[in-house]
Amino acid sequence: MDRRPSLWVVGTFDTKADELLFLATQIRQAGVPVMTVDISTRGFHPHADITASEVAGHHEHGQDHVLGSGDRGMAVTAMGQALRRLVRARQQEGEILGMLGIGGSGGTSMIAPAMQELPFGMPKLLITTLASGDTSSFVGSRDLCVVNPVTDLAGLNRLSRRILANAAHAMVGMLSREAPAAPVDDKPAIGLSMFGVTTPCVQTLVGLLEGRYDCQVFHANGAGGRTMEALARSHMLNAIIDITTTEVGQHLAGGVCDAGPDRLDAAAELGIPWVGSLGALDMINWGAPHTIPEQHRGRRFHVHNPQVTLMRSTGAELERVGQRIARQLNRSPGVVHLFLPTKGLSALDAPGQPFYDPEANQALFHALEQTFEETPDHCLHKVPLHINDPEFAQQVAATFRSVMR
Repeated sequence: MDRRPSLWVVGTFDTKADELLFLATQIRQAGVPVMTVDISTRGFHPHADITASEVAGHHEHGQDHVLGSGDRGMAVTAMGQALRRLVRARQQEGEILGMLGIGGSGGTSMIAPAMQELPFGMPKLLITTLASGDTSSFVGSRDLCVVNPVTDLAGLNRLSRRILANAAHAMVGMLSREAPAAPVDDKPAIGLSMFGVTTPCVQTLVGLLEGRYDCQVFHANGAGGRTMEALARSHMLNAIIDITTTEVGQHLAGGVCDAGPDRLDAAAELGIPWVGSLGALDMINWGAPHTIPEQHRGRRFHVHNPQVTLMRSTGAELERVGQRIARQLNRSPGVVHLFLPTKGLSALDAPGQPFYDPEANQALFHALEQTFEETPDHCLHKVPLHINDPEFAQQVAATFRSVMR
């Protein structure tokens, strides 16, 4: 088998051979080397460079575990696991330039997890009939491009040829043109978390730090927090300035900006410097008003836009959040500085604003002071300022600079 670096074109050849071979031809004609990969769970196609049986052989329990099952659902799950192991191994050996996959629900469920094994920046494009719905489960935290094929993937026609050709040429473009070298590549990379209601603080920080650091700002909407954590685990961040930890509160309360139970874990596991605050913990995000769970009727709300409704966090919710944040940060073997802005946690949590509630915030501060374990490297800073006051950002920046010397 040719083991030169190539673009992998992946799908089920038993049902989508015409589309896969069309894609491979378009890409080869543009001068990009291609490896076609069959992930069929039934049938065999002689034109795939890596056959379904070869892929299945990478399952930890062997080929028969994948192809010998009479249950299609079990076979699809097992083939996806095998593909993921194969991609991980070949990518580490430098044999993959990128991945282009096509599929319906079954194919997507097999291909997307394998694409997530590829590093950030490596081209990955998925043509899926699920593209017009919620794509979060297969995009995850990766830079994965999704294309809606419009028609079902059931043969070539005048429309599908155009859309598939567009996808093929997009991959060729990504592989044929290098990103321009950035003048900041030699600067330490730092991740910062931001919400609209903490934007003044983070923008001030970026202005203070961007001369020395490569500042990468992530929207704390769930996906943003997961991505920042994933980049840290990939050793692509040297430190984190986590101003907006709202995703921890969202997770505990069930809000839509939930980054999952692992939020804050990367710094704790890796010991990279973490400097942060309590931005936007005064709120829980929901969708349009009719989507808010019934048990929250009667709470204090603020309509951010027609699709986003904010709910004020209670003292009891904030107490739990404070305990959770403290316990996670206590685990870190690295430097931790947590700033408590006692005059307000967001733009909406200020005198005259709809979420101003010093009493509820005090429950958060008290929980942190009781649970956070201070050491020479783990420090709690209680600052009598609002989080968006310029002086607050200046204090955070000064502390961060001292940590990074």
